[in-house]
Amino acid sequence: MNDDEARYEAVRARDARFDGVFFTCVTSTGIYCRPSCPATTPKRTNVRFRRSAAAAQADGFRACRRCRPDAVPGSAEWNTRADSVGRAMLMIADGVVDREGVTGLAHRLGYSERQLRRQLIDELGAGPVALARAQRAHAARTLLQTTTLDIAAVAFAAGFSSIRQFNGTVRQIYDRTPGELRAAGPGPGAGAGEGIALRLAHRGALDTGQVFDFLARRAVPGIEEVLGLPGARSYRRTLRLPHGHGVVEVGESGGSGWLPARLALADPRDLTAAVQRVRRLLDLDADPYAVSERLAGDPVVGAAAAARPGVRSPGTTDPEELAVRAVLGQQVTVAAARTLTAALVAARGTPLPTADGGLTHLFPGPEDLADAPLGELRMPESRRAAVRALTTALAAGDLVLDPGADREEAERRLLAVRGIGPWTAGYVRMRALGDPDVLPPGDAGVRHGLELLGGTPDDERAWRPWRSYALHHLWLAASAPSRAPAPSRAPAPSRGGASRAPTAAGSFDLAAPSHRP
Repeated sequence: MNDDEARYEAVRARDARFDGVFFTCVTSTGIYCRPSCPATTPKRTNVRFRRSAAAAQADGFRACRRCRPDAVPGSAEWNTRADSVGRAMLMIADGVVDREGVTGLAHRLGYSERQLRRQLIDELGAGPVALARAQRAHAARTLLQTTTLDIAAVAFAAGFSSIRQFNGTVRQIYDRTPGELRAAGPGPGAGAGEGIALRLAHRGALDTGQVFDFLARRAVPGIEEVLGLPGARSYRRTLRLPHGHGVVEVGESGGSGWLPARLALADPRDLTAAVQRVRRLLDLDADPYAVSERLAGDPVVGAAAAARPGVRSPGTTDPEELAVRAVLGQQVTVAAARTLTAALVAARGTPLPTADGGLTHLFPGPEDLADAPLGELRMPESRRAAVRALTTALAAGDLVLDPGADREEAERRLLAVRGIGPWTAGYVRMRALGDPDVLPPGDAGVRHGLELLGGTPDDERAWRPWRSYALHHLWLAASAPSRAPAPSRAPAPSRGGASRAPTAAGSFDLAAPSHRP
């Protein structure tokens, strides 16, 4: 979509595939929209295109009240590219500019502020300050319309440095005062005191059954729980956030293009970071259209990809937690890894001030584990040593797994930790760093899935740059009820489509390969 005429055709077709990829600015109305906006298509002569909402706002355009372009899913491009601009966008989304300023963002990327600003303007038409400002405005609208916080508290919770700046930004972007914006919203509704109600947007198909099955099998008592029956479940977990702790609950069944969620935050300044981390956990910014286009014609995973186009590659809300859990899961089944992790949480986790249902703790931070003997964990001493070495590197800053971290450097430093092998490093790269193109070597589920689908390890070359999604299709094949091995070409899906993924009790237990310490 580098050609304006092609973009305009997408707007005429109201093509939701490009929501968040570019924005439509209408000069005759002064409004900017997402490509799928249901409003009457403007004349081509009145249309300008921008790569970011921030660029549209900087040019004086206001957000459309019908399609709410500020609430679109994020671009999947940043996970795919993972270059300096992609990494910067992930960090800005996590609130790094709000917490550390442009100086902190540039330092994390290894650039000068001037270099960083030039790159972002060249690519997106807006610098880091404007991009962060657009994000603050969206956070402010969410707080105004779903909480009872007073307007001054909303301003500072959203990241604005002054009430005047807040008022001016809201008026410019939404053409309303904060009070008018609040009055136009749905209000906090029932249970308002329990948190902030949200609708988490996603692009295209979303196989919620696959995502919730994946999370349910790995849910660790004390920090996670999955409630309800398949099709109507809710996933709940605790969050360790920059300014405090939080609890999130996400529903399995939502509306067209969104999932319902509720956040309870100790400090509302953590709204942006919490939302982005939950989005990464559920892989809501993925581009299922691009994934399906690549995988659906493949002779090995093509039938599975065509039958389940909404399969996602779940990430994590806490990369450091994920890395520890990956090491605990080496050489054991998923169920055994969950038991080990639960023991670690009970012994070393930080208790919540008040238990929230089955949620009682925050996962221990690296500094809590670096020098711990970990005698409560029934596993070889070599793996305890690996956990201590990993958390020491994380606590010292020698290993960085934050959003936007350099993936190649992170994997190199992971492999340098005694006791961590290629499978673990690849698994961490896929889930903690959101890499869509990972196939951990030696994975038992991959081997089993390839046997069932009639493939070989050489087939993975055809799945780039979406090998992480092919991996989940292989895991689903491996966890399906036993059946005879498939022929060399995967069979066509049945008329009714694929069945829902099995429950944890019938799932194939995937064990990491043996790694020498």
